[in-house]
Amino acid sequence: MNFQQLRSVREAVRCGYNLTEVASMLHTSQPGVSRQIRELEEELGVDIFGRAGKRLTGLTPPGRDLLPIVERLLLDAENLKRAGQEYSAQMEGQLSVAATHSQARYALPHVVKDFRDKFPKVTLHLHQGSPKQVAAMLVSGEADIGVATEALADYPQLVTLPCYHWTHSIIVPPGHPLLGQAGPVTLQQLARYPIITYQAGYTGRSHIDDAFAAAQLQPDVVLTAMDADVIKTYVELGMGVGIVASVALDTERDRNLHILDAGHLFQVNVTRLGLRRGAWLRGYAYSFIETFVPTLTRPVVAQALAPLTTPA
Repeated sequence: MNFQQLRSVREAVRCGYNLTEVASMLHTSQPGVSRQIRELEEELGVDIFGRAGKRLTGLTPPGRDLLPIVERLLLDAENLKRAGQEYSAQMEGQLSVAATHSQARYALPHVVKDFRDKFPKVTLHLHQGSPKQVAAMLVSGEADIGVATEALADYPQLVTLPCYHWTHSIIVPPGHPLLGQAGPVTLQQLARYPIITYQAGYTGRSHIDDAFAAAQLQPDVVLTAMDADVIKTYVELGMGVGIVASVALDTERDRNLHILDAGHLFQVNVTRLGLRRGAWLRGYAYSFIETFVPTLTRPVVAQALAPLTTPA
């Protein structure tokens, strides 16, 4: 048994059983991948994959049981390498952080700057994507740390820790009728105007939809975007009322917009930090996390990452 055989099995599943893609991922040939998988199956005495001719069709029942063990062995091998690097080059290496557009744009800049000042020899890779893409990058090992509001808690392969709570705000151009309303804005008032907000699955959008649905209102959502700056641009053009994350607002930068509180209209959101369950983190990764969320100290995070033990 060797790690190339284990990687061939893991990538076959990740690539939807397409051996051509697996060969490309592993920088080898398709016959080579097939041979690695066959040799492992012969050694184990079971078929891991079902087949139609030479084509893989899916995991067999034994294959479904073996896959978590394969993934755990490969993760442990990666952890072993990182543990060695931790002691041989404590201030050097690389860190990969995946975040949604809003988190990368508004929550992380000062954290990234402080991290670079403290660890100038660590290469930092910042990936942006949807919450589901952030989760996928964590699960695959492409990212070490993930930051998102939605989706992360839906993946059992991940450990998620709360970072901070935030609410939504309403933004309108000068002279908008909502500015003349007495008292806090209501959902009924808001529903009278075209709305510009986040795409489904981004930045608390589900809480916006849930609030309107609970009030039996059908909002006229005329435009959606992933990024608050895009939403602001079209609100400034008078195309509609914007609903954005409060953390995305800056009174100086957004001087052409008026901000109305919406904390009473929509459920409070929680931004979460995601980590691959069982992963080994370098010391500077713990430092990045604590800079972002001071309460997430190394002992707290390490305890969360510790494997679950089953009582005897």
